[in-house]
Amino acid sequence: MLSGVSHNDNNPINSELNTPAPGQINVIKRTGSVVPYTDDKISVAISKAFLAVEGDNAASSSRIHDSVKKLTDLVTATFKRRMPSGGLIHIEDIQDQVELALMRSGEHKVARAYVLYREARKQERAKNHIEEAHPSIRVTTDKGEVRPLDLGRLNTILKEACEGLEEVDSRIIEKETLKNLYDGVAEKDVNTALVMTARTLVEREPNYSFVTARLLLDTLRAEALNFLNIAERATHHEMANFYPKALAAYINKGIELELLDKRLAQFDLEKLGQALQHERDQQFTYLGLQTLYDRYFIHKDGIRFELPQVFFMRVAMGLALEETDKNERAIEFYNLLSSFDYMSSTPTLFNSGTVRAQLSSCYLTTVPDDLSGIYKAIHDNAMLSKFAGGLGNDWTPVRALGAYIKGTNGKSQGVVPFLKVVNDTAVAVNQGGKRKGAVCAYLESWHLDIEEFLELRKNTGDDRRRTHDMNTANWIPDLFMKRVFEDGSWTLFSPSDVPDLHDLYGKAFEERYEYYEELTKYNKIKTFKTLPARDLWRKMLSMVFETGHPWITFKDPCNIRSPQQHVGVVHSSNLCTEITLNTNEDEIAVCNLGSINLVKHIVDGKLDVEKLARTVKTAVRMLDNVIDINYYAVPQAKNSNAKHRPVGLGLMGFQDALYLQHIPYSSDEAVKFADFSMEAISYYAIQASCELANERGSYSTFEGSLWSKGVLPLDSIDKLIEERGNQYISVDKTATFDWAPIRELVKKGMRNSNIMAIAPTATIANITGVSQSIEPTYQNLFVKSNLSGEFTVINPYLVHDLKVRNLWDSVMVNDLKYYDGSVQQIERIPEDLKRLYCTAFEVEPKWIIESASRRQKWIDQAQSLNIYVAGASGKKLDVTYRMAWYLGLKTTYYLRALAATSTEKSTINTGALNAVSSNHEQVAQANVAPAPVPKACSIDDPDCEACQ
Repeated sequence: MLSGVSHNDNNPINSELNTPAPGQINVIKRTGSVVPYTDDKISVAISKAFLAVEGDNAASSSRIHDSVKKLTDLVTATFKRRMPSGGLIHIEDIQDQVELALMRSGEHKVARAYVLYREARKQERAKNHIEEAHPSIRVTTDKGEVRPLDLGRLNTILKEACEGLEEVDSRIIEKETLKNLYDGVAEKDVNTALVMTARTLVEREPNYSFVTARLLLDTLRAEALNFLNIAERATHHEMANFYPKALAAYINKGIELELLDKRLAQFDLEKLGQALQHERDQQFTYLGLQTLYDRYFIHKDGIRFELPQVFFMRVAMGLALEETDKNERAIEFYNLLSSFDYMSSTPTLFNSGTVRAQLSSCYLTTVPDDLSGIYKAIHDNAMLSKFAGGLGNDWTPVRALGAYIKGTNGKSQGVVPFLKVVNDTAVAVNQGGKRKGAVCAYLESWHLDIEEFLELRKNTGDDRRRTHDMNTANWIPDLFMKRVFEDGSWTLFSPSDVPDLHDLYGKAFEERYEYYEELTKYNKIKTFKTLPARDLWRKMLSMVFETGHPWITFKDPCNIRSPQQHVGVVHSSNLCTEITLNTNEDEIAVCNLGSINLVKHIVDGKLDVEKLARTVKTAVRMLDNVIDINYYAVPQAKNSNAKHRPVGLGLMGFQDALYLQHIPYSSDEAVKFADFSMEAISYYAIQASCELANERGSYSTFEGSLWSKGVLPLDSIDKLIEERGNQYISVDKTATFDWAPIRELVKKGMRNSNIMAIAPTATIANITGVSQSIEPTYQNLFVKSNLSGEFTVINPYLVHDLKVRNLWDSVMVNDLKYYDGSVQQIERIPEDLKRLYCTAFEVEPKWIIESASRRQKWIDQAQSLNIYVAGASGKKLDVTYRMAWYLGLKTTYYLRALAATSTEKSTINTGALNAVSSNHEQVAQANVAPAPVPKACSIDDPDCEACQ
């Protein structure tokens, strides 16, 4: 009978756990013992293998002896070369080397017999449920104490981590982890080894992402519970008892450290503690939990003492501070957040319940045309950014390069030099050390500095006139787009000569603009430039392709459809192009964001409208509460927010919701679902704001708004058609719900001037483990990089469907790597799955824009819309952006352009994954290289989280 490599257990190192001598190699056995590596055990094992095949006879004994010695020396030399300073190896490693040595020496029959024996023994152990014992290894605590590794607890943690998950195996993680441990290992490194082992299995089975997160939780629990003096450590199930104690201890400690609002102590902490649901810790993916741990959990001197459910309750308590029934409301808010049905935006998660409750996401400002006003605006940028706000600046009023300055009798340097200062300010003020500052500058397309503005993000030219860290956006009036369609001319002015154009839109803008054009003919306006509109349009498209900026946004639909046009003008959008609120010198517009998780509202393959209604009602209340609780860094922001009370309810997980219904993104069904889901959100959001107005009163500028006239977002499309002209717009106006009662309801009062906006949700989508916002899937298998590190992301829906058809295996994983996460060229995959699992660059832009158009009719603000174009050319970009305007979109966000070339396939055998990279073809008519996929709010590299 064959025998595997065996070692004697009677050794001092096993009983006394002495540290191995320098240069000594030790062996971890299945019995759990750690014994010295010796040549004679290898020789015995190899000899038995030969005898089992060739028999015990004199004729073969000499050859066997020589072969055994040669092979033994070969195996031993391998380990000495690998570990010249000594170390630990597992018994399986030795057997692997014996098997390899037999094959390399040509002893195939012996090797085959050896392999079969090993497999038989493995099956026997599995059949008899024989646990392969863990090595008796000592661990070193943070205090320097040395104690045996708690094998029983290790097993418990692993079993809890795999609890309720299909196709995961705790024994695999255990076995591989123990191979990497050594006597004297730091206690904290044991959990790190578990996490690192589990995360390598994610590409094989997506459920290992949940396993990895649960293993990470063991470290989080120990860190927080120790700090709060509750327990040294706790298992997941023990947290049912520890969580209530942890909440009270956390609140008291946070107040003592001056990190939490003292008013949190006024809550019924015992009642709230009992409401915590420890089992919800199990729903995090690894990326989600690591993101929370790295950037959201409150800490002191680098120690995080906030646990996931305590975190959600802290946010909920902060939002319920001014409720009359604050304990019940805190529990209601907590349940919405911790269930992942809805998630507040990043600033709210950061700061709710803290001593500095800056909870708002976006700030929009208008910069005046005087030096003190300009630097006051830059100062406001710094103060707002310091407390985690994303910024949108309207720079259109500032006079152009060469314009006359009466006060000095000189000429202006234009907008660009000031934007360089704004850029550097954003870099310097990094939002309290939590994440990068972020700002976007907007300029109207008639501004005389527009051509230089378009080039701000170029990597060539005078670096003093470049802003490499700041975002830029075109604020385009409808008249310009009409001139592009008609191949007309376009005139650029300095706003100091045409000051009223800044506040005009629609027909009023067209009339006044044409009047100013007429004045140029008589030399009454001297500072101007006329050029073909299509030339400027081509340059806009060339720059957005080459640099990713400026983004394309449309002034007129933002204003004509604005509910608040009676009290001001929308002069720009925000950092991520979803907010459209009025601004002026006295009002800095503020918006508070949060997103509904559509995935959690798909039940039995369809949208659960009743559950959605409940979620929306609570979410709108939470958003409205932010306005009164919020800390305002500048007075103009408080003034604006108190007057108008705008909020921005959005959504995320749209692509996942399509997967759950087996609807391809590139389909009429997807467009219809985009329409219906947004209509439902809009219906219940408007209703919820009306109910809040009945309870709390309407916002102060309600009278005269479109709401007060019973004009809903759907109805405002008619106003846009009237102003723009039928020939320049096509919007589907069908509806599913009965909107007549809502029209009557809004006339009685609204709590919020604006209610809906779809933000990018880069980070909160990571936290909840769903697809970002309304985006199509970036790739079905890729590495996502952000400030928390690198994480393998694999499409679990694809894996599930492939498993159902018996197509999921290691070859499929390699194929997905080879084709950059695309399924289109993998022959084994059926056509229906190829259509369902198209990636972002495989979805034609028309489907993205048509879905957005259907949503836009229900939204009173806008949506952060990335556009993906494969095989990009000047013509394709021209058609795409004209379509966006023609279908009534208010704004667009990043263009992600990719030419139709192959990408490098350099990770097939290593298991590493690279983002798509290639030397793209130049865009026709643009003669430029495409911009790299930008980092801000990017699917593959979401460093910017200023909105969500």
